[in-house]
Amino acid sequence: MLSLEEVKQRLEEADQAHVLQFWSELNEAEREGFLQELSLLDLSGLREHCEGAARAAASTPDSLDELMEPVPAEFIGSARNSDRSSLAQWEHEGLLHISKNRVGVLLLAGGQGTRLGVQYPKGMYNVGLPSGKTLYQIQAERLHKIQELAEAKHGMKCIIPWYIMTSEFTLTPTEKFFKENNYFGLDPLNINMFEQRMIPAVTFDGKVILQGKGKIAMAPDGNGGLYQALVDHNVLEDMKKRGVEYLHVYCVDNILVKMADPVFIGFCTSKGADCGAKVVEKAYPTEPVGVVCRVQGVAQVVEYSEILQTTAELRGPSGELVYSAGNICNHFFTRQFLENVATNYKMHLKQHVAIKKVPFVDQCGNEVKPTKPNGIKMEKFVFDVFPFSRSFVVFEVVREDEFSPLKNAEGASADSPSTARNALMQLHCRWVIAAGATLLDKHGNTVVLTSTMINAPTKFEISPLVSYFGEVRLVLSLHT
Repeated sequence: MLSLEEVKQRLEEADQAHVLQFWSELNEAEREGFLQELSLLDLSGLREHCEGAARAAASTPDSLDELMEPVPAEFIGSARNSDRSSLAQWEHEGLLHISKNRVGVLLLAGGQGTRLGVQYPKGMYNVGLPSGKTLYQIQAERLHKIQELAEAKHGMKCIIPWYIMTSEFTLTPTEKFFKENNYFGLDPLNINMFEQRMIPAVTFDGKVILQGKGKIAMAPDGNGGLYQALVDHNVLEDMKKRGVEYLHVYCVDNILVKMADPVFIGFCTSKGADCGAKVVEKAYPTEPVGVVCRVQGVAQVVEYSEILQTTAELRGPSGELVYSAGNICNHFFTRQFLENVATNYKMHLKQHVAIKKVPFVDQCGNEVKPTKPNGIKMEKFVFDVFPFSRSFVVFEVVREDEFSPLKNAEGASADSPSTARNALMQLHCRWVIAAGATLLDKHGNTVVLTSTMINAPTKFEISPLVSYFGEVRLVLSLHT
């Protein structure tokens, strides 16, 4: 731990001496805790961080419209449009890699559930399914099932290690939740939880925000903090020791996520890709999702806010959107690619600005909860490594089958517990109807599914332990 004099000197060099303005008012324990927190900060890079945040917040993003082009068709696969033999071959290849212990999954779970209106990690949220299962339990059971399917297909018992990136806010409650639930039947030795870095929030004039008299306002460094965290916690070494060659990375809030999806993995490996992205077709031109495309020939995600409406509305000869590949934070990486990023590129990732309401203490030491945005949180995004890929591919999936995020509190028009819950139950209804079953409503009438249905026609849920993606032989067992 640094001494007080060392911390003072470095803060002065960073033009952040105000951080210690209440030092004389702290007791001994508070001083020790604050000094420890400050010692863990990258004080040598603090000036650059603060000045860079202020510059970024004040600047106008560069226009990329003239530089954009769609990803060429030869680098795109599709769950909807590819022929059955190709899909079967990709699935076979993916299951083979899983059976040989070459595949790991990595969950991005560092964010707080602020928009959802809860004070605990999103993965612990119960969306109101008949089973009462949380997102973490659903995901754990999907891991169980895909391991079982790979073993049945190739006759080899296998393990898919589960790497979970948390933050200062989510690590302890996540660890406790998993332990209390007996790790949902998984071996805790195959679950690796690690913490991403925290960085200071900054005012619009480039000053570190004090959350308390002896506490800096900190925030996770975005899901792009993954690449530094992989180094900080020796995660890449763990993967190498286990023989993991391919990694499926996803975000915690998608209730429909296919853990270690063998079709996606098989597609990427068959193309020799080092990096891949799942996408869904945009629902409408201005849907607020990033677009996976190329910028000056290099793979990239361009945020919806960075594209002109005229560009978003461009259509091809058959009436399809030119820029339709909506990013859903669902990615494939080879371990070798991640090692390359960690060694050579992690310091070159783009910084993104998030303008937030950040609680602070004023000059008199009074705690203030702002009513309008007052601070800057800088974030890196997991997809910002796409430009470093030498072999990038895109895999389009059906939104109704694979993407329904949980972001907003109940009552919101989109991405709420109701929309997530209904998306999962509608998917399960489609599975059993496709398997030849007939669903009846409470009056005994046959249920007919339509594409315009908002709510699930009946409360119907299939455990992931029974079926991973609606495989017929397993679904039919429900009715025998």
